[in-house]
Amino acid sequence: VQLQASGGGLVQPGGSLRLSCVASGSIFSIYAMRWYRQAPGKQRELVSTISSGGGTDYVDSVKGRLAISRDNAKNTVYLQMNSLKPEDTAVYYCNVQAREVGAYYSRDYWGQGTLVTVSS
Repeated sequence: VQLQASGGGLVQPGGSLRLSCVASGSIFSIYAMRWYRQAPGKQRELVSTISSGGGTDYVDSVKGRLAISRDNAKNTVYLQMNSLKPEDTAVYYCNVQAREVGAYYSRDYWGQGTLVTVSS
């Protein structure tokens, strides 16, 4: 399973961005899909999760500003980012729990990361 993230860039405070992450390969099923981020000098943190049933969860610092969604037909997870703040600056990574065709178990897969910079 390969993950391709896109949508990062430079945005002014208060602006918006939409991240996308497409999963491809011999996919039998995708379960939870997540976005993590890692700011310079900090540990990677879990930003948001969406379950296979559509349930969502967010870290407190982004609640009300970021929204995760998924399109199961396209094996894609999105992160709509509104009212961005300088402290949202980070490399954003997508992560999916998926089961490959022929595999007995699911495992985690990671995308390559996309840089989001919030600055005036």
